[in-house]
Amino acid sequence: MFPEITRDDVFRLETRRLWLRWPRANDAQAVARIAARKEVADMTANIPHPYPAGAADAWILDARTRNAAGSQLTLLATLNRGYREPVGFVSVKWEPDDTVVLGYAFAVEHWSKGYATEAVQPVVDTVFSLTKTEAVTAQVRVINPGSQRVLRKAGFSYESSGLVEMKARGGLFPVDRFRLDRKVWRSLKGWGEPRFQRGEPEPSFGLEPAGCV
Repeated sequence: MFPEITRDDVFRLETRRLWLRWPRANDAQAVARIAARKEVADMTANIPHPYPAGAADAWILDARTRNAAGSQLTLLATLNRGYREPVGFVSVKWEPDDTVVLGYAFAVEHWSKGYATEAVQPVVDTVFSLTKTEAVTAQVRVINPGSQRVLRKAGFSYESSGLVEMKARGGLFPVDRFRLDRKVWRSLKGWGEPRFQRGEPEPSFGLEPAGCV
């Protein structure tokens, strides 16, 4: 389970270009805009296309509920300048075997800008810093080389391939499985320590994983 520090909705991580914070009700329009793109939905197991009305509100409520319970940590990534434009999200959740599963989704217009890598690294750092899990895992569709690059840059290694059910896609699809063990993570501490914030939330405007399924 995630500790008390992450269960408060003022919890925030900062990177050079991004703030990562809990999603809020007024983010629904931005979440829907990201999730409604077919290019995003097709890389996920659970985002339907077309994206239903009200789905973003339900996703935000579910994310906040699970964040508060400590069973997962879902953070919306926003630019840290200007009007804090949401560009995607990163989610990590506990599995029964005490590993943590990583997923992420980023707006199509912000692909190939390095935002996914910049967001994933501190979230993974947070998991290993604040919990006792021994590994973070992820699954990526084999047709998604961009997401595979993000994982490799974050220190993940290829583990295996297989078929997984993707309900929103209507069947079984091949995926590549990746894993980052705590021992390997320790060797990558050149990333630096994550910067945890518990002050007043910053002004903001307004999936299941899209980078990973």
